[in-house]
Amino acid sequence: MVINWKLLWSTFALLFMAELGDKTQLAVICTSASCDRPWTVFLGATLALVTVTLIGTLAGQVFARFIAPDILRKGAAALFVLMGILMFFDKI
Repeated sequence: MVINWKLLWSTFALLFMAELGDKTQLAVICTSASCDRPWTVFLGATLALVTVTLIGTLAGQVFARFIAPDILRKGAAALFVLMGILMFFDKI
């Protein structure tokens, strides 16, 4: 297995910036603040994020076999916009 370091660090930077201040981080802050086991919260959150990332990675590989990357990117952008609109109007 050869690691593409540029891809690794660009993925890290993208997700790091995307996750700052999101609902996952806020949930971890609240959970950690309400208990005396921060490392347990850290491990649980890490396991959840790793699992979700694994599912996303595998799904991306499957989708890429049937859908062009440009269409996937535009579809993801449209879903983000839709989610934002629904959240703005308190529908989710």
